[in-house]
Amino acid sequence: MLVAPKRIGCGARCAVGDRRAKRSRSPTDRVTPVLLQRCPLTEGYGLLPQSVQPCAGLDGLLTICRATRAGPHPRGWTTARAPRVVVADVRNFLTPRNQTGVARVSTDEGTRRVRGSCLVPCSLSGVTTPLTLRPISTQQHRDLIASRSSASFLQTPGWASVKAEWRAESIGWFRGDEVVGAALVLYRQLPKVRRYLAYLPEGPVIDWSDDDLGSWLAPMVAHLKQQGAFAVRMGPPVVTRRWSAEQVKAGIADESVRRLGDVPPLDRTQDGARVIAQLHELGWQQQSAEGGFTAGQPQFNFQVPLVDENGQPRSEADVLAGMNQLWRRNIKKADKAGVEVALGDRTDLKSFHDLYVHTAERDHFTPRPLSYFETMYDALAAEDPGRIQVWLARHEGDLVAATIGIRVGTHAWYSYGASSTEKREVRGSNAVQWAMIRHALDAGAHVYDLRGITETLDSDDSHVGLIQFKVGTGGQAVEYAGEWDLPVNRAIYKAFQLYLARRG
Repeated sequence: MLVAPKRIGCGARCAVGDRRAKRSRSPTDRVTPVLLQRCPLTEGYGLLPQSVQPCAGLDGLLTICRATRAGPHPRGWTTARAPRVVVADVRNFLTPRNQTGVARVSTDEGTRRVRGSCLVPCSLSGVTTPLTLRPISTQQHRDLIASRSSASFLQTPGWASVKAEWRAESIGWFRGDEVVGAALVLYRQLPKVRRYLAYLPEGPVIDWSDDDLGSWLAPMVAHLKQQGAFAVRMGPPVVTRRWSAEQVKAGIADESVRRLGDVPPLDRTQDGARVIAQLHELGWQQQSAEGGFTAGQPQFNFQVPLVDENGQPRSEADVLAGMNQLWRRNIKKADKAGVEVALGDRTDLKSFHDLYVHTAERDHFTPRPLSYFETMYDALAAEDPGRIQVWLARHEGDLVAATIGIRVGTHAWYSYGASSTEKREVRGSNAVQWAMIRHALDAGAHVYDLRGITETLDSDDSHVGLIQFKVGTGGQAVEYAGEWDLPVNRAIYKAFQLYLARRG
């Protein structure tokens, strides 16, 4: 039926019913995609509609190919005008004995899958150039990130310097000469063999709303396989569910509720459901969010929206009013006690780190070395001087709280925090968080992200205290699609999974 074009141009002809159309000489050969051209589309034409008459040329093509109509798309298929037609994800195997194939066809009204025999190229209007993928320079990568409203800081090219123990590569998706997507790939080598886990934390940065994710992911996997990857792991930055602060608070108070998933969400996103369905269809495997090397990035975060439902900036008073009474009282208490919050610079990393080590000893976690934060600061600040900030809260000269914040475009993150055991009554942690939120508002951020929370809502769990602290900001608990693996070499991947199970 339809074959995706390699390029846009003129001169191709429709090969419907043409006995001279080229076919492969063996069952394993594929036909080279042929250029698509223009075809008149009559007013009211919709792809395989039952209520209107399609254009004669395409109608004839579909008749010859004996194409069958697939199930309806959620967006519906009625159309009052000639749609823009895009062809993608075409698998076409033409052999002397077997002339069948399947095409995924998109119009302005949505996407559907069409299956038929004798799939051959036909002329259509508005055909887009197919996606290609290749390595890109650091500057090309930065430019793509800058062109987006936001992207995870883990997908910026500077993050490669922070993860020096991983081999890094920037790759880009192209339509013609235009870069339309990018990713930072981190390669972790297996011991004693030249095989790698290719990891794209909170990425790639592509159009996740596309109904044909296979056209983006297939060339990526092919490239990573050439680089020696035995498996690919990625974290689609797509929200699947949201819960209000009130819902989370009620869940913690309810003894019958143990996990966030036990609470009906405030919102289930269609984009999230569509992405998960496509990934399952394409053979990707969703990973557990627990345990060392497999843990990756948090699937559940807590975020404070800084714009309203219409996308307009919220005022400081509105954000403050959304916090719970305890948070508002603590912010006022810190101000009355004379806590002073200042935006520091690289020279203040040592002060932050000293307090961070003190916090690690108190809360029983392993701290990162000072050199890690110095590398992070240098790498992110080199891309944008305002990308990373060090915040310090002092009371009568004593450092009582310190944090590191990051911002990429319209997304601001609270990344690391530390607080003193002494003088906790002056509420330095609340004061520094409020200063960071106000700074994000002034910078035009759309969301202030307090990063990860666990899914547990069991009041006896030690992690609930952190959740309660974040819930006080009045934001939302947000679930992302999580991390997904695609085995490239199944034997090595299986051995890798067994190794992780034994170690975990």
